[in-house]
Amino acid sequence: MLSTPPVLVLMGPSGTGKSTVGAMLSGRLGWPFQEGDDLHPAENVDKMRRGHALTDEDRIPWLELVAAWIDERRAAGEPGIITCSALKRSYRDILRRDNVTFVNFTGDAAVVRDRMMRRQGHFMPPALLDSQFATLEPPGSDEQAIDVDIALAPEEQAALVASALRLEGS
Repeated sequence: MLSTPPVLVLMGPSGTGKSTVGAMLSGRLGWPFQEGDDLHPAENVDKMRRGHALTDEDRIPWLELVAAWIDERRAAGEPGIITCSALKRSYRDILRRDNVTFVNFTGDAAVVRDRMMRRQGHFMPPALLDSQFATLEPPGSDEQAIDVDIALAPEEQAALVASALRLEGS
């Protein structure tokens, strides 16, 4: 068991299943869950809705809000789960803390595009998926990260994360 309560950052392009698995893990472990997209400033949401990719400059205020949520969990001595695309190492550097583990959702862009075409009510249009995959810098071997294959069922993904971090029975 980990001595400091962990915070999991579920990362990867839009449509990879971060929110679904995050909610499952939250229910399974009883940990607070934050949908990172809900922290985006309205300007970012409007920009993406119009089909424009965010710039690094656009993302910084959002990443700072995600980092603040992580810091709140740490200050309270609580674990937590948050979704955040965290596509670049420089973005993850803003979020990185000793007790933060990145859960990297990996898989085929065509599978993700199909999922995005079928989902309803999300501001992120499928047209921006290519820009997300082009921006993606997978975590390096020196980063605290777990890869999760999106080909697995969400229940299997949640079980894999819990097992990898020895969280079963928590």
